Amino acid sequence: MEKYFDFLRNVYFFKELSEDDIRRIQSVCHEENFDRGEIIFKEGSSADRFYIIMEGSVEVWKDYDSVERDLLAVHGKGKLFGEMALIDDLPRSATVVSRGKTHLLYIDRDDFHRIITENSSIAISIMKSVSLMVRKSNETFVEGLREKNKKLERAYRELKDTQEELIKAERLSALGKFSSLILHDIRNPLSILKGYAEMILLHPEDLERVKKSADRIVREANRLNALVNELLDFSRGEIRLNVSIVNLEEFIKGIVRDVFERFRSQGIEVVARVEYPGPVMLDVERMYRVLMNLADNSRKAMPNGGTFSIWVGKRDNSLVIEVSDTGIGMEEEVKKHIFEPFFSHSDAGGTGLGMAIVKSIVEAHKGNVTVESEKGRGTKFIVELPLFD
Repeated sequence: MEKYFDFLRNVYFFKELSEDDIRRIQSVCHEENFDRGEIIFKEGSSADRFYIIMEGSVEVWKDYDSVERDLLAVHGKGKLFGEMALIDDLPRSATVVSRGKTHLLYIDRDDFHRIITENSSIAISIMKSVSLMVRKSNETFVEGLREKNKKLERAYRELKDTQEELIKAERLSALGKFSSLILHDIRNPLSILKGYAEMILLHPEDLERVKKSADRIVREANRLNALVNELLDFSRGEIRLNVSIVNLEEFIKGIVRDVFERFRSQGIEVVARVEYPGPVMLDVERMYRVLMNLADNSRKAMPNGGTFSIWVGKRDNSLVIEVSDTGIGMEEEVKKHIFEPFFSHSDAGGTGLGMAIVKSIVEAHKGNVTVESEKGRGTKFIVELPLFD
């Protein structure tokens, strides 16, 4: 037992006790040995004793049986563990596991309570030691928290810098793609404008030819203007409508007139039926763009000819415009992305903004647009707009 005495008086928990007090503690000490990996006590179990490490070391675990377990501490020779549960009379707050062959002293709960009840000096010493341990624990926790905060701040700065670099790279990539698509779409009407202007210069005396060439120049200029307006709407991200009273019958006639020649040259029949002539309140310029984009989408889908149809009617309190074709149709994967910016499934090229612009304009009118399509059996776009009394 004398070896207990020499060992106990060097334990920090008992450093202020007299020799008599240490011998009182020594008299209730017992020994126990544990092998590597052996559990000394489990989290949530009742506290029946506390331990002092004579040889070896132990690991203190939180949520030991969980995949998210955390190693809280490693205690070596001269350290105590398990005393807090005896003091606050609560279940064990952690699991303690032997790290190797470990030789422990332990004091039972009843002996511990009796000694601190009968010996105020021991109780005060233990209180001071526990207070010191809590203070050190708090300091360690605060230091650890500060270090974690520093790491988080560094990680946040690095993440922010990386995010900024990614945004720059994404913007440059989008700008490059955007520019490429725009230049492709602008080059065609510019070439046509140049060609017809040269024809006028070559035959200025042929008034009929001049008239036809001038008419084509105006139409190509309108195409360019429409493209510019699409790009502006897309870049702004928000569409401010300029609504006016519209007669739908006249409006659809204008659409048919503007697409007729180009569609006929590709062997496409144009059919229009207006069952609800209005009047309605619309942004004429932008709704014109919606139908022209849908018409152009249909034209590209019928390279070998077919039928292009527009139907206008009223369902409940909604204006419905159906634009359909007998073209190649779309697969399900294409339908999922058809209204996304820069998405294009046509070999005829384009900015990939046409359908995105259609959706944004329709939604600006508080409406919605849907698509029905089957591979090899054509496509139908359905635009529904609310009618207001």
